[in-house]
Amino acid sequence: MATHISFFFICIPLIIFSSLPLPTLATKCNKDDKKVLLRIIAEFGNQNPSGTNTACCDWGGVDCDSDADTIPPSIGDLPYLQNLLLHKLPQLVGGIPSTFTRLKRITMLRITWTGISGPVPDFLSEIKSLNFLDLSFNSLTGSIPASLGTLPNLNVLHLDRNRLTGTIPDSLGNLVPPASLYLSHNMLSGSIPRSLGNFRTYILDLSRNQLVGDASFLFGASKPTDTILISRNLLEFDLTKVAFPVNLTSLDLSHNKIYGKIPAQITALDNLQFFNASYNSLCGEIPQGGRVQNLDQYSFFHNKCLCGAPLEACK
Repeated sequence: MATHISFFFICIPLIIFSSLPLPTLATKCNKDDKKVLLRIIAEFGNQNPSGTNTACCDWGGVDCDSDADTIPPSIGDLPYLQNLLLHKLPQLVGGIPSTFTRLKRITMLRITWTGISGPVPDFLSEIKSLNFLDLSFNSLTGSIPASLGTLPNLNVLHLDRNRLTGTIPDSLGNLVPPASLYLSHNMLSGSIPRSLGNFRTYILDLSRNQLVGDASFLFGASKPTDTILISRNLLEFDLTKVAFPVNLTSLDLSHNKIYGKIPAQITALDNLQFFNASYNSLCGEIPQGGRVQNLDQYSFFHNKCLCGAPLEACK
């Protein structure tokens, strides 16, 4: 029987292997899986890990001096791996091994806060089982592969906090709804693809890029969107007739070229917790009532001619 394993690397130098709570899991792991796990630990610099004389499914944790400078390709030799987290390993450099395409059962892949670089691999689109992909807080460059939008189960994609360039692929509108898409803190340019306005989004974070043009199509009263963050871009559109999603909790429009008026519908957003429209070209009286009463001047200042509480009274 093969071993079903969740595999986590958490905060240097601790490596934790924890088994999934499956009723069929035996107390002893498959001998081939154990060999692979031992080889991975060795590639991370620990030749004599303590506690590995017991069944690997019983390992509570392994302290190791992580001297590896690349992600071990041997991870691809764990065919029953379902979850992988490589987190806060800044000494990891290089790219993501192509052997990861052999992980046919993995559903969550997270490689975060490392020194890996190079492009986001196109071959990740071969891992059809993925529903959660997080490559944030790295040094990845180049464009976003359009092929990621072909993953049939992917509904959470984190590519934020990298050095990505180019445009956002239309194909990302194919993420499984309700989808969460995080592309902030990159150098993405061009316009936002219309496809992102056609699918059901839960969280959309496109902030701190170089995006231009219209973003009004991202809104709509009937959409299930919880969070829209598009601040610090070069977006330019009329906010006057925008209909906010009724379940919206966070909206950041700041530091763009947005004009028009703030729709009165904002006062009907019962779940609104954060709103920022500062540093735009908005005009008119700020709607009064609802959650707007909890907002301070910093949510509205540095606009063309907004007025009314919490700013100065309209003349």
